[in-house]
Amino acid sequence: MPSGPTCILGIETSCDETAAAVVDSDRRILSNVVLSQLEDHRVYGGVVPEIAARAHLDHLDAIVDRAVTEAGIGFDALAGVAATAGPGLIGGVLVGATLAKAVACAHGKPFLAINHLEGHALTARLTDGIDFPYLLLLVSGGHCQLLQVEGVGRYRRLGTTIDDAVGEAFDKTAKLLGLGYPGGPAVERAAAGGDPDAVALPRPMVGKPGCDFSFSGLKTAVRRRVEEAGDALDAERLANIAAAFQRAVAASLVDRTRRAVDLLEQEGIVGRPLVVAGGVAANGAVRAALAELAGARGMQFVAPPLALCGDNGAMIAWAGQERLALGLVDGLDFRPRPRWPLDPDAAPSIGAGRVKA
Repeated sequence: MPSGPTCILGIETSCDETAAAVVDSDRRILSNVVLSQLEDHRVYGGVVPEIAARAHLDHLDAIVDRAVTEAGIGFDALAGVAATAGPGLIGGVLVGATLAKAVACAHGKPFLAINHLEGHALTARLTDGIDFPYLLLLVSGGHCQLLQVEGVGRYRRLGTTIDDAVGEAFDKTAKLLGLGYPGGPAVERAAAGGDPDAVALPRPMVGKPGCDFSFSGLKTAVRRRVEEAGDALDAERLANIAAAFQRAVAASLVDRTRRAVDLLEQEGIVGRPLVVAGGVAANGAVRAALAELAGARGMQFVAPPLALCGDNGAMIAWAGQERLALGLVDGLDFRPRPRWPLDPDAAPSIGAGRVKA
């Protein structure tokens, strides 16, 4: 066994970020290279899977080489190679996983197939070194879930969206307001100058039983406010709508998370950390509202640094470290997958009003 810290190369290509990083077992990020495809997709108002996959194919070799070079090591010094193997846009996932397998094979290193969501879920252990268990609110463009994180590979889903993810709601609202893409940062900037009390918007699912989310009705309400304003949608009204939307999202997330805390306390799980992860975790209003909830319930609040909220290779490398330490190595015949739930025992979000898996 090596006497010093071990290094893992992590590769992330599940959506529109081409990323690679090297992280060691002492939780040091030795390199973290992210190439955004933002300009490639901006004209379309969203990510185009074919364009994303081709961009990964064009740039990933150079990104991986840069990550290893910046880490100051060679490929032979790696203890393993980790890559997102799902869920995500399957074309991009295949590009990253295939290159990771090639590097692992060429240098005789273990290959680690990482669930993209587990990368987000374990980031708090990389940045803050927290222990299991903890409550995770995972919020991004494609996911909105509350999970009890019990250990590596051990997740219990407490709630999920019954329609749209919160990040998708931000993108749609930005489009309705003419703010461009990506929607999350654009809406937050607009909301900073608005009055959230000036526009009435619903608080999705607030006060209802359970821990599930819903954002389709909130998107519809935003569309109606925009239509009602018509030509009178000036900068002030736009900012007010953005501010009201952001407050409604924060209220919904806090209410659902509070119910998850209640549920865990009923089970005797008290005072464990509250973690928020995913792209929407970068939103200041959301972070502040959740931090207030955590403080009121006597919980440590953990949110990753902004650079680690979005998709990145460091979270994949760290998940690789966690799995390698447990001997959870994958074969080169591992098949990437577009869908990969963290809690395989959770009921699919279909039926009884649930319209998406």
